[in-house]
Amino acid sequence: MAADEKAKAKTEQATGKVKQAAGSALGNERLEAKGHADEAKGHAREAKEDIKDELKGKGKDERP
Repeated sequence: MAADEKAKAKTEQATGKVKQAAGSALGNERLEAKGHADEAKGHAREAKEDIKDELKGKGKDERP
């Protein structure tokens, strides 16, 4: 399940970056802001999963 959540986090981050770029290119501030929000949501989800891994004893140095 954690891998699924981490993949979802990376997808949200990538989607956010695409929306930011599209909003910037089109001059659409709302789309650009939505991209920032999506990217931040992805970072928050990734941080949550990292904390869960730390609590389980699977620190970044110990992952395969």
